[in-house]
Amino acid sequence: MSITKFAVAGATGRLGRHVVDVLAERGHQVVRMSRATGVDIITGEGLAEALTEVDVIIDVASWHASEQEGATEFFRTSARNLHEYGQKAGVAQIAVASIIGVDKATAGFLAAKKVHEELLLSGPLPVRILRAAQFHEFVGQLLDWRQGDVAHIPALPTQLVACRALAEELVGLALDPGEPAPGTPICEIAGPRKEILAEAAALLGARRGIKVVGVDGSGMPDAEIAAEGGFLPSPHAKLAGPTFQEWLDTQP
Repeated sequence: MSITKFAVAGATGRLGRHVVDVLAERGHQVVRMSRATGVDIITGEGLAEALTEVDVIIDVASWHASEQEGATEFFRTSARNLHEYGQKAGVAQIAVASIIGVDKATAGFLAAKKVHEELLLSGPLPVRILRAAQFHEFVGQLLDWRQGDVAHIPALPTQLVACRALAEELVGLALDPGEPAPGTPICEIAGPRKEILAEAAALLGARRGIKVVGVDGSGMPDAEIAAEGGFLPSPHAKLAGPTFQEWLDTQP
């Protein structure tokens, strides 16, 4: 199959902008789907028109908050609509970004993403899932959520990956799905090495004049699983640079 036209759900978001850039750089037609462009994957507004002659949907749309109920409803509706409208439009497949460790999640946003994966995989269109570690860009978001001059960040192990690296891998997966290891429609990508989230945040905090204090993650959904490395990549994951420090050095 010669893929020439993509629709990107969540095209104006943190990850979506990188996916659009990668597709454009590789010479593909791109339909940007977001409420900002007049396409709403929840209400369906503009969705049928946006998917006209589209070969593949890349779904990187996300819920804006961490609470489980709202996120689950968002993902339930988006999965249903992308399958329904995509099937009517003759879309060949859906490629979606998810998060490493969702299969172990019991609460919070990750549990909502677990439902998202299940619903997508149960739909009529073929689906490929790329689970990723937390983004480098997520660290700045954690600092933005602080109250006051001190940011309390969980000192939990992660393997931070750049949005751009994830976007490149996701586009590659959509272009050449192949056979994922180990025999499932799910692949993984993470950064080149294990890092401690609070330590990465302290590097960025030093640049912003924000004091970072590492905490044990108590009260965070599935913190015990995270502390034991439950959200680190499997041996089958693709590892892609840069490290967080290398990425930070390139930021203005």
